[in-house]
Amino acid sequence: MGNIKECSVADVETLAELNKMLIEDEKADNKMNMAQLKERMKDFLEKGYKAYYFLKDNGDITGYALCDFNKDPLYLRQFFIKREERRKKLGKEFFKRLVEHTERKDIEIDVYEWNEAGKSFWESVGFEKKYMHMVYRET
Repeated sequence: MGNIKECSVADVETLAELNKMLIEDEKADNKMNMAQLKERMKDFLEKGYKAYYFLKDNGDITGYALCDFNKDPLYLRQFFIKREERRKKLGKEFFKRLVEHTERKDIEIDVYEWNEAGKSFWESVGFEKKYMHMVYRET
């Protein structure tokens, strides 16, 4: 079914590319360019975050996760499965493996309110709503 591989700072380029795809799929309001995404990912990895590739049996990257180990409960900041790999139960399998690998029983995430697919996925693996985060922007 595949493996999880811990990433290093040497993986920043690929992680930033995957993060760009995640931003597009979530329709996030993040306007960072690739150079900024790489720098931010590097900063995360140097400050207590860990990133993991999800690999197929043949070694191809299926997706990734970025976890903040400075937080308790563990904060899963980013979780992404490539578009062409979705609907194959890989997300659920890799999430389960990530939980086992991190040895954390409590995990928190944020999901955009408009991301119906994301909310549905996270509820399907056992997440429950805890609070609602709101933003005010004067126009």
